[in-house]
Amino acid sequence: MVRRLLCLLLVCGALLVGCADSGMATVRESRLPVEARRTLALIDKGGPFPYEKDGSVFGNYERKLPQHRRGYYHEYTVPTPGSRDRGARRIVTGEGDETYYTADHYESFKEVLR
Repeated sequence: MVRRLLCLLLVCGALLVGCADSGMATVRESRLPVEARRTLALIDKGGPFPYEKDGSVFGNYERKLPQHRRGYYHEYTVPTPGSRDRGARRIVTGEGDETYYTADHYESFKEVLR
């Protein structure tokens, strides 16, 4: 009886998590490019950051991320090998500990599973 109840609770929990899913693609941190993992390590340490714009407010003008007040999101550069500028790759963090990765300069995002 207890075993059946536990199974039922697990199934209900899985259904609830599935319903809360935003539908956004995800990527495990370990599957990110090495440069993105280095950027995440710098974010976790609080810097120092190699680019002046790292840590600046991300406006979410493309509305690809969940809507929040201005200042909720911040962006960080993920270096692109061979690029002469900052490149197109970024990490965007939210105040609720969300982490997103874009490889195409905000055209699409993947939520990073840490």
